[in-house]
Amino acid sequence: MSTTGTSPRPPRRSGRKRVLDVLRIGFLVVVLAAVGIALWSNWAQVRGDLRRLGPVTLLSATAFALLSPFFTVLGWRVLLADLGSRLHIAPASGVFFVGQLGKYLPGSVWSVVVQTEMAAKLGVPRRRSAVVGLLCIALSALTGMIAGLPALPVLLTRGDTVIPWWSLLLIIVALGVLLWPPLLNWGIRRMLRLLGREPLEHALTPAAVGLSSLWFLLSWLVGGLSVWVMARNVAPDDADASRLLLVAVSGYLLAAGIGMFSIVVPAGVGVRDGVMVLLLTTQMPISAATAVVVVARFLTVLADVVWAAIGWLWAKSHHLLPGPAPDLDPTPSS
Repeated sequence: MSTTGTSPRPPRRSGRKRVLDVLRIGFLVVVLAAVGIALWSNWAQVRGDLRRLGPVTLLSATAFALLSPFFTVLGWRVLLADLGSRLHIAPASGVFFVGQLGKYLPGSVWSVVVQTEMAAKLGVPRRRSAVVGLLCIALSALTGMIAGLPALPVLLTRGDTVIPWWSLLLIIVALGVLLWPPLLNWGIRRMLRLLGREPLEHALTPAAVGLSSLWFLLSWLVGGLSVWVMARNVAPDDADASRLLLVAVSGYLLAAGIGMFSIVVPAGVGVRDGVMVLLLTTQMPISAATAVVVVARFLTVLADVVWAAIGWLWAKSHHLLPGPAPDLDPTPSS
């Protein structure tokens, strides 16, 4: 009996979907062109600021950048286990980090699609891993935005005007409500019903939502420290140390959160970087800010690629990834 099953053919891409993809790619090209032109026109100054970073600073920034995604996969595993699928860190890393490369494709949920297909080979129901993938994006973006709100006044007013504290508190409360487990469970049920899918076997627990959010927050903070160790090396000597820490760490969280919500471009390319430049230029020249942002983006991509390779190799070396289907041909060998 053959073990090969017939999988349903993927739905045809509608004309509207193709147009949206073309627009996304076009927007991405425009953003990258604008960034390239700005970098080219300021290259002489940027090159000098890049030299000022130094090997020790770059190594420190790289270490923080590599550590950040590991905390993210821990949050993803918490959500997956809470819904009924516990994965060892090795196959979990393979599924999550290899899938993460999908975020660099034009579109909004390619990383979730890849993770869903890979996790299915490990016995995780597709709708469960898809829900966890979307939850991971949503909770990560929300925690990043909440922790990045202290930098919002700097972004909106360039530090010239003080925004009332109660307005930030209102935004924090509004975003925090979206992390409320009963609301998240209602949204999951509603989404699955609209898609014509069966409901999940388990509801999310408050403990899992809280713990995963803490892991995501820690991931953001470590990523922000990667920016800060570079920013303090190229900032002027008279720069305000506390304000520099605010725009580098909290500003990174705010910029990354905005970038995650901007599903028009893959991985928030250009959006996150533009917001970071605006924030950093309140404490340093634009050439220095550009140097930090360019290296930060490179380290983000490097971390994604390195962890994707490590996740796959680790799972493979522990024989935890499913191998090819066995040959069930009953004909005896001669």
